[in-house]
Amino acid sequence: MKSISGKEFGKVLESRVWTLLRVQGSHQIYGKTGQSERISVPVHGNQSLKTGLLKHLLKIADISESEL
Repeated sequence: MKSISGKEFGKVLESRVWTLLRVQGSHQIYGKTGQSERISVPVHGNQSLKTGLLKHLLKIADISESEL
């Protein structure tokens, strides 16, 4: 699996019509109209997201690994 930082993942979400709702500490909270799910993306500089967390966020956002 490709490693990606929280900042880069936020850009991927924004390109897929997710909007940044708020920033709470070091986490960016994204939402999408018509969906009740919220995605909390940890942004710790350029540190890569852990594999399990990335897979979970991709599943919620309905994004395949090849789209990264």
